[in-house]
Amino acid sequence: MKRKQVNKKKIINDPVFGFINLQSETVFDLLEHPFFQRLRRIKQLGLSFMVFPGANHSRFEHALGATHLMRQAISTLRLKGHKITEEEAEAVTIAILLHDIGHAPFSHVLENTLVNCSHEEISLLLMQELNREFGGQLDLAIKIFRNEYKKQFLHQLVASQLDMDRLDYLSRDSFFTGVAEGTIGIDRIIKMLNVYDDQLVVDVKGIYSIEKFLISRRLMYWQVYLHKTVVAAEFMLLNVLKRARQLIHAGEKLYATPTLKIFLENAFLSEDFCRNIEIEGRSVLNWYTLLDDNDIFISMKEWQHHSDPVLSKLAQCLTNRKLFRIRMLDKPLSKKKEESLLALIREKIIANPEDAKYFLMADVITNSAYNKHDENIFVLYKDHTIKELNEASDINLSVLSKAVRKYFVCYPKELDIY
Repeated sequence: MKRKQVNKKKIINDPVFGFINLQSETVFDLLEHPFFQRLRRIKQLGLSFMVFPGANHSRFEHALGATHLMRQAISTLRLKGHKITEEEAEAVTIAILLHDIGHAPFSHVLENTLVNCSHEEISLLLMQELNREFGGQLDLAIKIFRNEYKKQFLHQLVASQLDMDRLDYLSRDSFFTGVAEGTIGIDRIIKMLNVYDDQLVVDVKGIYSIEKFLISRRLMYWQVYLHKTVVAAEFMLLNVLKRARQLIHAGEKLYATPTLKIFLENAFLSEDFCRNIEIEGRSVLNWYTLLDDNDIFISMKEWQHHSDPVLSKLAQCLTNRKLFRIRMLDKPLSKKKEESLLALIREKIIANPEDAKYFLMADVITNSAYNKHDENIFVLYKDHTIKELNEASDINLSVLSKAVRKYFVCYPKELDIY
């Protein structure tokens, strides 16, 4: 029986960029793979939807958007006379398509919590696994992803301070949250990209667009990514999972989806993923590709009714959006203030001193929009000289390079004594 020919040259309607063309059969096949389809079930902004109701977009959409921008960047650089072969264009497109394939549920929230391994490491391991399935078709993409290819600027299009990842997520997150400050001139920025001495640079005419991009990134971090209510929800989720793991290890019977239970029962390290150890008939990477936001939501919905007062209270608060109060501080929470809050928690919430600690969270959040100690952004002048952005700009960008630290304390609203 003759197999039906599948049309792999698809057009996808994206709400941010309009029509996106999938010009490659390999890209289509990767997009159809269960590893990649899993990204539909992982929210791009984690728990931000609890503050911004529209922020329900997924890592899947983000990866498609970044892939679309990569194609535009390739076209721009080719028009400026830089040689990028079809093989290189395909490889760098695959690299950006798969750059987030290893993300944990709720994006960054549970990284190094459910698993003690970064999403970048897991992304690379999954790319290598896909490469075996695809008969080596991802060899060059992996080299570019790891910055092991001779043309370094291709890696910088995937991972740098001016990569396609950042250009997409700023615009996409701004669109879905409704935070206008994240709006940037993507078309202008991409048209201003250039290559000088194998480094990705920006033509001098684009300097103002880059300044706007960095300012927008700073504003988006404080208004969206590190919004104090989102931070409160994230720390509550961390404590829910910490308590669930503690109960399981103590021998308590606890409902969880089979996939989540594997990760609650085991504390997998980077070496476990690298060796891809087998547990209960599946490799740890295979278990990981089954883990998504749904596992957490479904399990937490059941935990509301558990007999453990800590787990049930925290699960109820998160499920029904009864979030803790969060207060920003000029300095770390003092030991005296911490003891005072814990005493109130023991009086009003839960008497057990160890259990009370689950209802008080104090930490610090940091952000810098432009890390001058990382790969810098360079500006290319018409006389073919280049300057680092801080030097080229006529405004003081040092404030964007400075790491801003904000301390906070988070506790049930019943204790609001500030």
